[in-house]
Formats: sequence, C-alpha cells, structure tokens
Amino acid sequence: MTTPRPTTELTADEARRIALRAQGFLGAPDRRSGVRGILRHLGAVQLDTISVLARSHELIPYARLGAIGRKTIETAYWSTAPTPTPATAPTPPATALTPAPPSAPHAFEYWSHAACILPIEEWPHFAFRRRAYRNRPHWNHDLPDGTYAQVIKQLRTEGPLTATDLGGAKKTSDWWDWSGTKVAVERALMYGEVVCVERRGWKRVYDLAERAIPDTLLHDELDDTECVRRLVRLAGQSLGVGTRADIADYHRLKGEQVDAVIADSGLVPVTVEGWGKPAWADPAALETPPRGRHRTTLLSPFDSLIWERARTERIFGFTHRLEAYVPKQKRVYGYFAMPVLSGGRLVGRVDPAREGRTLVAKQAVLNGPKAVPAVAQALVEAASWVDCTDVRVERVDAPDLREPLAKELSRILG
Repeated sequence: MTTPRPTTELTADEARRIALRAQGFLGAPDRRSGVRGILRHLGAVQLDTISVLARSHELIPYARLGAIGRKTIETAYWSTAPTPTPATAPTPPATALTPAPPSAPHAFEYWSHAACILPIEEWPHFAFRRRAYRNRPHWNHDLPDGTYAQVIKQLRTEGPLTATDLGGAKKTSDWWDWSGTKVAVERALMYGEVVCVERRGWKRVYDLAERAIPDTLLHDELDDTECVRRLVRLAGQSLGVGTRADIADYHRLKGEQVDAVIADSGLVPVTVEGWGKPAWADPAALETPPRGRHRTTLLSPFDSLIWERARTERIFGFTHRLEAYVPKQKRVYGYFAMPVLSGGRLVGRVDPAREGRTLVAKQAVLNGPKAVPAVAQALVEAASWVDCTDVRVERVDAPDLREPLAKELSRILG
C-alpha cells in the first residue's frame, strides 16, 4: 500500500501572497529581462481589441514594470533576431519573389487562455491543440474550394502578409463576415501551417510557420500527454497555487486533461484555508515565504492575475466583471473598469478615458478612505505613462471620498 504524500497547508493570506509573487506583483521585478521576461514568467499574455489607456497586452508589462515605453513593449514582443548563417553559405540572388531572410521570433500568437502572445519556446507544447483543430469536423465559416492552397502559395512567394494584402479580410462591413482568404489564413494559423509574426496597426501579419519558427521547435511534435503535462506545470508556476479549475483555465484545458497528468506534472498537492477544494502549488513557490515590495497599479480586466472571476473572488474577495459588452444602462462600474491593486489587495476600481492630455476617471469606486492614496497614485502613474499631464475625476461612488481623492491627486501632481 502506498503512503499518501504529505499535503502542505496554506492560510488564505499565504496563498494570496504566493499568487501575487508568481504573477510578478510582489518583490522587485526583474527589469533586466524586461517585457520578454514578463512574457516567459507568465507563459501567456492575452490580446484584446479594446483600447482605452492602451491595449491589454501593453497593460500587462506596464502593471509589473511601471511606465515602460509602449514602443519598447511592442518591439519586445515582435522584433526578431536574424538566424545565424554559416560563413561558407552562398548568398542567394535577390529576386522579386525572394522572401525575407529567416529570423528567430521571440513570441507567437495562438489560442491559449484566449488569443494570446506566447513565448516562442512553447510552440511544441501546443501541438495537441493544432492537431485538435485539424481534426475538427465543424467550423463557423465555410472555406471556399481552392482558397486555402492559394493563401499558402501567396505567403510562400510574397509573405509576410496581412489579410488585406492577401485579398481582404471581410466580405461586408460586419466584423464576423470574413472573406474566403481571411477564413483560409485563420484556419492555417489554427492548424499551425501559418503563424502571426507581428501586428501592424492591430492587423495580424502572417507568414509560413516553416519560415518563422526555428527548426528545432517546428519539428518537435510532442504527443498530447507531453503537451498537456507541460502546460499544467507552466500554469501551476504562473499561478503559484491553484485549484484544478484554476490550472485548467490558464491555458483552457479540459478538467479531465488536467486530471490525467497532474500527479506527474511536478506540482505538489496543498490545502488552502477557505478554498474548500483540493489545490496544487509550484514547489519552488513553497520554498521561501513571499516578501518584498507590493506594486500599486491599475490592472487590465484581461490580466492573468484576475482574468478568472471565481479565482479573483476566492483570493481577493473582489467581484469583477468586464462591462464593455454590457448595455450602457446596465453597467455598474463602467465600460472598461480597471481594478486597483495596492498592498497586495484590490482596493477599488476606475473606469478610465482620455481627453487630449487629460486622463479622465469617468467613475471611481474606492474600498474606503484608506484606498484614496493608492487610487490617486495609480491614476497619476497611468496618466504619465500615456502622456497625459492632468487627471480629472468625474464621479466617485462614495461622495465623502471625492474631495480627499481630489486633494491627493493635486498633491501628487503638484
């Protein structure tokens, strides 16, 4: 008979601090590794079309590193390094159809928690999902005959290209009414034959995976179990500690997939006070108690610290919902309300907008007077980051906190 493994017991506060450190909000950030270090540390950075202060993939490193330049962020994600060529290799003659020289990207886009930027070294571990898409029997968009082959041929001779370059992304102005070429290139992306190598004005730039992904990664096709085991381990490391549902949600795995590999994923079983469900932790996260400086910042609703509502409620006692897609008259906190993190707690939320050089807090909700300095600090830093010189608060849910917040903003802004 096997002896059960001992289970570590964590208080709710210990679990919260472990999660904050794992997500890069507790302790000094590794500024030397910069945005790429953040991406590798988190394992996935979610993309979204909404842009208020900035797009969500820009807000993620900002929340951890502070006012890092937005161009620096984009460059870190999408710049490539030329692949070394042997000195003896002949230089091919240039022609109109010669594609750009091979390069080694730092990241690729794929379906993880949602549409995400992922570290390039994780390409092999999404082979299970690419296979699943290839075997998928039904799709929402029909693929016109011959279009797929034509798109691949065009990318081979002319790429990298946007959907517009390939012939147009839409048949009509409706966002969902894709053209045949857009259907084909997105299908090729899901199959893994094509990869998004950068964004230009929010448009994907596509190229053949065989040209964009290093050979050492492109042909390393792991079986489904190996892929899922790796993603479960990565999710555990990025979360610090999580339930089965937390771990499955991080890269949108199925619960049964997690169950099949969790025992040999390298994560260790723990119990967390008040969670009421089994949990697993990254063993490295248990080795030392989380200590260091807490970040004070606005959080994107798509930040991996809070993107799963049940986990956010369990860890922070904070209910948050993105209301961008809720009818205006039914919104409670605003179009893009951003939670405010300070001292390892979620202390309020702000619905931001920009008017010229002024950052406008259309609505601010504070969890009591103690939240005033944190909300003011978060607003001023965000304003500076997006080149605003002033901050204006339109509405504060607690009227008695409106004046203290205005005074604190004036003090910081000088």
